[in-house]
Amino acid sequence: MDRKRATEIKSSPDMITVSYNGEPIYIEDINPNKDTASIHYLSRPENSQEVHLTQLVEAK
Repeated sequence: MDRKRATEIKSSPDMITVSYNGEPIYIEDINPNKDTASIHYLSRPENSQEVHLTQLVEAK
């Protein structure tokens, strides 16, 4: 995923399905300097991690 689309998804009032390693996630924040996102799995909101934006996949 590119930074522009990740920013659009994060800012959207709608829930847009995005996954990381095949599991649905929520984008908490985006670091434009490193092209990474702070995310958490929907099933484990207490566990946040930073991943590269290219590893995020939007459901079609």
